[in-house]
Amino acid sequence: MKIGLSLLNNWGFDDPRPLVDLAVRAEELGIDSVWVHDHVFNVGHVFDRIGGKPYYEPLTLLSFVAARTQRVRLGTSVLVLPYHNAVRLAKTAATLDVLSGGRLIMGVGVGLIEKEMRAMGSPYAERGAFADESIAVMRALWSQDDPKFAGKYYQFDGMKFSPKPRQTPIPIVIGGVSRAAIRRAARLGDGWQPLGLSPEALGRGSRSCAPKLRRVAATRRRFRSRSRCRSLRPAPAVTRLAPSPARSSRARRPMRASGWKR
Repeated sequence: MKIGLSLLNNWGFDDPRPLVDLAVRAEELGIDSVWVHDHVFNVGHVFDRIGGKPYYEPLTLLSFVAARTQRVRLGTSVLVLPYHNAVRLAKTAATLDVLSGGRLIMGVGVGLIEKEMRAMGSPYAERGAFADESIAVMRALWSQDDPKFAGKYYQFDGMKFSPKPRQTPIPIVIGGVSRAAIRRAARLGDGWQPLGLSPEALGRGSRSCAPKLRRVAATRRRFRSRSRCRSLRPAPAVTRLAPSPARSSRARRPMRASGWKR
């Protein structure tokens, strides 16, 4: 088992520099990965937890961590794709991957807070389709010498894109526990990150969804075989520990565990 921990960029610390120090200490202790989180506005459960205190931008914080560390992997848990322009995000992620020597793990999700999503200019009802297309856009930009894409939300061709990431590809881990998230993980992800589950609940959920995951993954392998693309790779499980977000309707739990696989 590999252990990761949250850098707590979402807990309202006035000074973010100790969060970078935490990552340095985690690396010294042999921790496998450090993780950051993504909201733009302090709304919903974020406001319930920290009010108007600082919630630091995740990739900026990871850039500081990359400059102070050598080995520890750098994860997002998770980037809410409808809050981001996929082309700009692909460039930012690729740059961070190059600067860090290929240590980025991109956890991504579709988001849940409608008010925040509207403020970001994204249609809430289309967040799943937008997220799927964003993943396809980033992979095209990272992998194609002359990237071309024609989708509903993004269209481009005839332009070079750089830099390419150090990893080929940057692993994309799908966050969420809904049926749609699980199917997205099997169809599009290099791993699954179920958030806020105890180990017991995670085990029950994994057993209940395993047949569906196998069916979807088998379809994905057949499609990739016909397309002469790489097939799914087996990968180790990783556990990441972080304080559980407080909710107004329930007491705060001290820790949470989640897993991803490459």
